[in-house]
Amino acid sequence: MAPGREVNRPPRSARAVTLFLCGDVMTGRGIDQLLPHPGDPRLRERYINDARDYLALAEAQSGPIPRPVVPSYIWGDALDELARVAPAAGIINLETGVTRSDDYWPDKRVHYRMHPANVACLTAAGIDVCALANNHALDFGYAGLAETLAALREAGLKSAGAGQSAEEARRPATVDLGGGRALHVFAFGAESSGIPRAWAATAARPGVDLLPDLSEATAAGVTARVRRARRPGDLAVASLHWGSNWGYEVPAEQARFARRLIDGGVDIVHGHSSHHARPVEVYRGKLILYGCGDLLNDYEGIAGHEEYRGDLALMYFATVALPGGALIGLSMTPLQIRRCRLKRAPREDAKWSRATLDQISAALGSRVGLTARGSLVLRWT
Repeated sequence: MAPGREVNRPPRSARAVTLFLCGDVMTGRGIDQLLPHPGDPRLRERYINDARDYLALAEAQSGPIPRPVVPSYIWGDALDELARVAPAAGIINLETGVTRSDDYWPDKRVHYRMHPANVACLTAAGIDVCALANNHALDFGYAGLAETLAALREAGLKSAGAGQSAEEARRPATVDLGGGRALHVFAFGAESSGIPRAWAATAARPGVDLLPDLSEATAAGVTARVRRARRPGDLAVASLHWGSNWGYEVPAEQARFARRLIDGGVDIVHGHSSHHARPVEVYRGKLILYGCGDLLNDYEGIAGHEEYRGDLALMYFATVALPGGALIGLSMTPLQIRRCRLKRAPREDAKWSRATLDQISAALGSRVGLTARGSLVLRWT
């Protein structure tokens, strides 16, 4: 994984590799105000005008939060899991600008930004790749996107899915896996996640890699790019920001698109956008995560949609075969957001996560078990 934390990494097998994947990491707004270099807290939201008010909501729910905190604070118990598993690479959907820009995108209800000096909160967890093809990448305009790309690059973090041109936005983030093999992460967004059509990168305009649709032709174009980038023995991940914020249903067009990506050479489909986990499928031996849910956000204390347990989060650890990318195993660590920090989910909450994910994934041939140490494990037919 990227520099930023020390782990006692076991020798890597030449026949398998483990990746860490998660959904939305939203370190802007309230979380940014906790960190050592808080940015301007002013917001242009309908009900809240100061980002610090989100911390007040969290404190009313869970108790006092110290500030400023060290950059690693927000990861809490997740750091122990990352050190224990020692994945070869970590992939997140970074759903915030990393910028001081005040160029609020017009006609958007919510804008996320984190001060560039707080980027250490990402390197503290050893993240390697930030997917940026999402509905907050340009919250602070083209200047905000340019500063985000520069801040990540200067911190040694790779990004995919956004750039100063369509060519750059379509370029994968590549991580060396050793042994002459590499991981290629492609990131895409769909309008169904709330990405404005005007954010699509072109030859002459910065933006995100926005899919025109989820058609067979679009899938073929994506997989052609994957095949051009990968060498024999490499792995390819397609990171997709798509769908609504709430609900467990997987639309038929999403399932068809994900399977077409697998048919065309993608090894893992990494879906995100929903604020909670969505079903898991193993198709032709390859992993499809339709929605990984939020891992970190500042929603603590906000009422609504309690039935989805948005306070709960999952870390996904996928072990795949080399070469070939067939899924060997998927372990998921249940966590809970408390005081803007990740902690191990209590046993009863881990049981709730298991039962829910098991129920919504059963129709896709996937079942979920719970280990004695409280991790979820995927079983499939």
